Amino acid sequence: MDQSKNSRPNLALRRVIASVGIIVFLCGYVVGVSDLGRHLPPHNTLLTLLYYALAGTLWGVPILPLISWSEAYKKARP
Repeated sequence: MDQSKNSRPNLALRRVIASVGIIVFLCGYVVGVSDLGRHLPPHNTLLTLLYYALAGTLWGVPILPLISWSEAYKKARP
């Protein structure tokens, strides 16, 4: 039996690790975004709208590699 195949986590473990990582990241992201949002000019609603629209959309970009890793358990490495 090949030892390298046993050292890689299976699908269920990868999904658990990814889920915990996503939750931890999102908690930190929300705290960071809201903290930075407090420093925006108070009467500039357009800037505030753009900031929160971008922040609400861009949270997925850093999470994509984690999701890809958690679902790529069947890909064979050369």
